[in-house]
Amino acid sequence: MVLRTDFQKWAEEIETFVLDVILERRRDRRARAMRAFLTVLSYLFALAVQLRLWFYRVRLFRHWTLGCLVVSVGNLTVGGTGKTPVVEKFAKALAQRGRRVAILSRGYKSAKRPLIERLLAKIIGDTHPPRVVSDGESLLLDSLQAGDEPYMLASDLKNVIVLVDKNRVKAGKYAIEKLKADTLVLDDGFQYLNLKSRLNLVLIDRTNPWGNGHLLPRGTLREPIRNLARATYIFVTKCDGSDIGPLREQIRALNPTAEIIECAHRPLYLQDVFTGERKPTEWLRGLKIAALSGIAAPDGFEQSLARLGAQLVHTERFADHHRYSQQEIINVINASHKRGAQAIITTEKDAVRFPFVERRDVPILYMRVEIEILRGAKDFDDAVARICFS
Repeated sequence: MVLRTDFQKWAEEIETFVLDVILERRRDRRARAMRAFLTVLSYLFALAVQLRLWFYRVRLFRHWTLGCLVVSVGNLTVGGTGKTPVVEKFAKALAQRGRRVAILSRGYKSAKRPLIERLLAKIIGDTHPPRVVSDGESLLLDSLQAGDEPYMLASDLKNVIVLVDKNRVKAGKYAIEKLKADTLVLDDGFQYLNLKSRLNLVLIDRTNPWGNGHLLPRGTLREPIRNLARATYIFVTKCDGSDIGPLREQIRALNPTAEIIECAHRPLYLQDVFTGERKPTEWLRGLKIAALSGIAAPDGFEQSLARLGAQLVHTERFADHHRYSQQEIINVINASHKRGAQAIITTEKDAVRFPFVERRDVPILYMRVEIEILRGAKDFDDAVARICFS
């Protein structure tokens, strides 16, 4: 356990350093040299991305079709668009209309199988079934085995199947044959081309639509923005009701036909991480709080707390998908208490990674958010109806 913790700490330090370099928060000579090197790699990455797309287009690589509705939800950038609430809302709306829905996730940062099993899978083929996080009736895995997002989705969606496997063709076949699914939702599926999607839903963060404008590894773009042309529907997230005219024009230049739907992440309530007690968001007004997060875009989370009237007296940020130890939570409690915080507020995605802590000096609550349609559809059910049942 000590070795694992030390390795995790080292890996997160490297990740933070690289992010500081590519986002130009570090400007020393070594950082500038690294950015120049990463820029060269980005050109090679762009070439590889476009070549892969071409191979699929001319059918040198095969698209699999599984004979059911397949909806892909993804984005052009790495993290931070608020994808998980959209996947949840979409799957829930489909299930309410009578679909037997299975969410297929790659399970980013979930526990890996033993090395020998992974090597054998590469040599002789992977015969292991996907991990079943939920069979549509019961929650079967924890967040360590499933990964943060799949566990969160399975916890919140009681009648939706959630499977984890890098090979989503295999996972899709399993969902259809063994669990009787008739609708597949690919979580983070825009770049997953092995499984043919009938619909490609792409999310764009209004506050930071194209990342830093560079492709991986120099930037946060997964592919050139011109590839937005593959999208059938575009959800602009984190809108506040103000006009997005300039961004809409950019999107239209890249994709003249896709329907554009503007949406916001609305806080619903606060829930105690350990007791389950709920409080309305109005409870935050005037309250001194500490913000704790290990997500890709912590600024938006902290700003949402301020908009609800909370007074931030302390913030703690960890690397994206950080798995917390008991001592880290205790340290956050101590630091928050010292600064006069009356509560610690975290995200739902972070809450699933918390170990149990008995101390209650400062209560820890997560903020539950939901997607709300602002423009482009009457409401989310209307969007689902037009997207999937037209």
